[in-house]
Amino acid sequence: MPQKITDTAQLSCNQGTVPSNLSVTSQNFSTAEGKHIATEQDKQANVNIKSFGQCKLKPSSGGYLPCIPAPITWQETTEKDTINNYKILTEDSFCMCGIGGRIEVAGRGHLEKHDIS
Repeated sequence: MPQKITDTAQLSCNQGTVPSNLSVTSQNFSTAEGKHIATEQDKQANVNIKSFGQCKLKPSSGGYLPCIPAPITWQETTEKDTINNYKILTEDSFCMCGIGGRIEVAGRGHLEKHDIS
């Protein structure tokens, strides 16, 4: 069973240049190892999901433009476990960015069951 992810989990975007840390704001009472557990509501740009440095989908003459995350919806969340009726994020969860990238827990491989190759 995939592990639940918590506040400060490291995220990466396949179109970004650096990782960033998740900030959990959807709830403040359910914890694992002393950190708040993330839910599908933790998807606000620059609040829960911060910049991934520069965006490879935004080339310019001086390099890539800064990443401004545009998270859409978390996928591959828990099926039944919820906090405040929000599904919980796991190490398999990912979120597509409106710009075109894929945001996921850093260190995850790209040959997972939810990838379509």
